[in-house]
Amino acid sequence: MIFVEGLTKSYGEIHALRGMNFQVKQGEIVGLLGPNGAGKSTAIKCLTGYLHPDEGSVHVDGIDVLDSPIKAQKRIGYLPENTPLYPEMSVQAYLRMIAELRGVSDEVFVEKLSVAIIATGLGDRLTQPIGQLSKGLRQRVGLAQAILHKPRLLILDEPTIGLDPTQIVEIRNLIKDLSGDSTILFSSHILSEVEAVCDRVIILVNGEVKADSRLGDIAQTSDATLIVEHEVPNIESMLNHLDGVKKVKCQRMREGYYSCEIVGDTGVDLCPAIYDLAREEQWPLRELRRDVRTLETVFNELVAIN
Repeated sequence: MIFVEGLTKSYGEIHALRGMNFQVKQGEIVGLLGPNGAGKSTAIKCLTGYLHPDEGSVHVDGIDVLDSPIKAQKRIGYLPENTPLYPEMSVQAYLRMIAELRGVSDEVFVEKLSVAIIATGLGDRLTQPIGQLSKGLRQRVGLAQAILHKPRLLILDEPTIGLDPTQIVEIRNLIKDLSGDSTILFSSHILSEVEAVCDRVIILVNGEVKADSRLGDIAQTSDATLIVEHEVPNIESMLNHLDGVKKVKCQRMREGYYSCEIVGDTGVDLCPAIYDLAREEQWPLRELRRDVRTLETVFNELVAIN
C-alpha cells in the first residue's frame, strides 16, 4: 500500500529526511514514531503529496505520488495534527463540503455520510455547530471527513493529542474499528498509544528509519534471568560457557535468593540451554525467564544512540 524509497527533504540547512525507506502492506496498522524534529510530519506531507521531496520516490496503492498526486490523494484519508474545521458550520454541512471537494456524487453522498457517521458515532450531532462540540467530538468529525470517501489508506497525525483519557480510549477504539476497511499509518510520540493500536512500528530518528519491526518482535531479547534458592559454586562460570552467552552477572538478592542476569547474542533464546544445565547440575531453580523489552526501552535506546 505504501512504498517509500530514498526519501530526502531539507529546509535550507536543516535535513528533515535523510534517505528514508519503508513499506506498508495492505491491511496493516503501522505506528510512525520519533522524537520531536525526527521528520514524522515531513514524511507524512510527502506521502500525501502536500510536500515535494528533494529526492526519492513515494508510491501509494501502486500510484507514484510525485507524478500523479491527485490520483493518489483520492485513495488517501488524512487527519492532520490540527484538523481544519470550521466552527460556525454544522457537522453535516461541513461533511457535505468535504464530499464535494472529494468529488463524491450526490447519488452516493447519503450512503457514504451514513457510513462515516455511524463509524464515528456522530449521529446525534449532525445539526450541531462544530464550535459547540468537545475536543473529542471534533476529532471524530476530523476522522469522519478522512473516511468519508472510504479511502484505501488512512493517515493519522497525532490523532489523540490534547484529549482527556476517556476521549483517548474512544478514539483508539474507533481507529481499531476503521482498520477493517483501510490500511492505517498512525503517527504519534505517545508510545502507549502506538502499543495499544498498532501491529508494527517504524521508529524515525534524525530523518532516518532506525527500527522497523512488528511489536511482538521488537519486544524480544536474547537476555535471560535465572533465580536460584541460594548461591551455587561456579554458577557464573558455567553459564558463561554456554553457547550464545556474552556476559553473566550474578548477585545475592534481598530475599536471600541468588539472581543471574545473562546477556546473549542477538536472536538466541538462552532459556532451553540454561534449563538443561540447571537440571543437569541440580540447581535449586526458582525462576527462569526470557527478558522482554518495552517499546519505551527500545525507543529511548535508539534516541540516545543518535
